[in-house]
Amino acid sequence: MGRKLYGGPSLAPRAGTLGPEARGGPETAPRTGLLSRTFNYTRAFHFDRGQTHSVWFRAALDERIIMATRTGPMATLAAISSIGLSASLSGGGRVPDMILFNGKIVTVDQRFSIVQALAIADGQILAVGSDKEIQERAGPTTRKIDLRGKTVIPGLADNHLHSAGGGLGVDLSRVRTMAELLETIAEQVKRSKPGELIITNADWHEGQLKEQRLPLRWDLDHVAPNHPVIVARGMHEFILNSAALRKWSISRDTPVPSGGRISRYEDGELNGELVGAAKKLVDLPEPPPKDLETRIQEQLDEYRKLHAVGLTSIRHPGGPIEQYRLLQEMKRRGLLTMRVNFVVGVGGTKEVEEITRLVTSWNVQPDEGDHWLRVSGVKIFLDGGFEGGWLREPYAEPWGKGGTYYGLPLLPRDNYVAMVQEL
Repeated sequence: MGRKLYGGPSLAPRAGTLGPEARGGPETAPRTGLLSRTFNYTRAFHFDRGQTHSVWFRAALDERIIMATRTGPMATLAAISSIGLSASLSGGGRVPDMILFNGKIVTVDQRFSIVQALAIADGQILAVGSDKEIQERAGPTTRKIDLRGKTVIPGLADNHLHSAGGGLGVDLSRVRTMAELLETIAEQVKRSKPGELIITNADWHEGQLKEQRLPLRWDLDHVAPNHPVIVARGMHEFILNSAALRKWSISRDTPVPSGGRISRYEDGELNGELVGAAKKLVDLPEPPPKDLETRIQEQLDEYRKLHAVGLTSIRHPGGPIEQYRLLQEMKRRGLLTMRVNFVVGVGGTKEVEEITRLVTSWNVQPDEGDHWLRVSGVKIFLDGGFEGGWLREPYAEPWGKGGTYYGLPLLPRDNYVAMVQEL
């Protein structure tokens, strides 16, 4: 293939054109070297009369961005100061379009300065400083927003985010004991038709439970003896009850797939845990297809959730090429409100020829994209992830299975090296 697809490890977006203004359409601020600053507000509502308010701000500074959110009259204002912004900026003699004052602006400069006010003009962060210094710059048309003592921090970035939540299925995110987990599944059983498949989402972890352990086959049988149940644990593991094991004809005699694990109780009976490639023994029904507009709306809704807690930059670590094309379409329409580094996943690809064919079919160029959306790599599965990372020494007990479990290698080393060289 002879071309390098990986666009570099940095999550930080590049300064330049920002996305849609509240009044519509993109706006580009001139770049003036390292201290280029671009400010964009996606939407704004007034901070008065004790109403519920929501204000987003995003700006770029030295390849980074900022954001502010406020929800409700007593909520904490989060994320609107530039990363690395110096409190000594003067901004020349320009009159600001907007001033934010009476706050705690966390600049994250070398001294970690905290200032009171911030001025914005012509799509740029103009100056920061005291309330007096910044408000003296105001002109007759300058919009002023009283932060009312709220703290303002830089927009946050998440460099490994598949989705905002664990997806569809029984929600286990709020359970804190094994009894609560099983009761939540039992409630779904009561609402389901006889024999109907029950699946949980993956938005939970056994570490949140008082018992600090997984729900296994016999636990699930107690609340669902006749409904097949699949408990999704992260991205790499399923836990099945007896009805689900029967549904997919998984028994003590089922061969263990390469790169997978079928776990057992101490007596040798299956405990329902399928790890890594063993998940493929379960043939789940494909979700119904969704049209483009529905997919765009769902992506927008997800990003709104993330914005509400201060996230302005994310890396999608291994999504399908179709999701990248969706984001491209959102960007083309001026709908993309999140800065995205996208890693394209290649699934269970194991051969160099296969990955060459796949990547060529994408027609993605090296370092493709800009500060809003860019491809930053290709995801190859080398081992079994969180539950099956391939180690030099056995896992600690009880996960080490008596010193025999080193994790789950999914790809021969030579194949992996050849793939990386090709990319």
